[in-house]
Amino acid sequence: MKKKYRIKKNEEFQQVFEHGVSMANRQFVVYMLDRPDQPYFRIGLSVSKKLGKAVVRNRIKRYIRQFFLEMKDQITEGKDYVIIARMPTSEMNYAEVKKSLLHVLRKIGALKQNI
Repeated sequence: MKKKYRIKKNEEFQQVFEHGVSMANRQFVVYMLDRPDQPYFRIGLSVSKKLGKAVVRNRIKRYIRQFFLEMKDQITEGKDYVIIARMPTSEMNYAEVKKSLLHVLRKIGALKQNI
């Protein structure tokens, strides 16, 4: 993903946490903040060291980025998303991560149409 589509700064993360809405399932917590002046969506990832060593954490982040890359046409623009991975994700494959993220994004209303 290009840099303009990512949230990197701590202040931006805090803004999403404080002013955004959140929704969760067993594997992920998603925070969503409206940015009407922004023509695209941005994502920020948080994968704790509790989930595993660097190899495992990087794999989880790759899966999440790949999901957003594949689904970019269905995801609502003008929003910032922060995705926090929870414990069960360390044992999940890509298909399971995709299914779980679709579920939580559908719950929070981040998809343009029902998929």
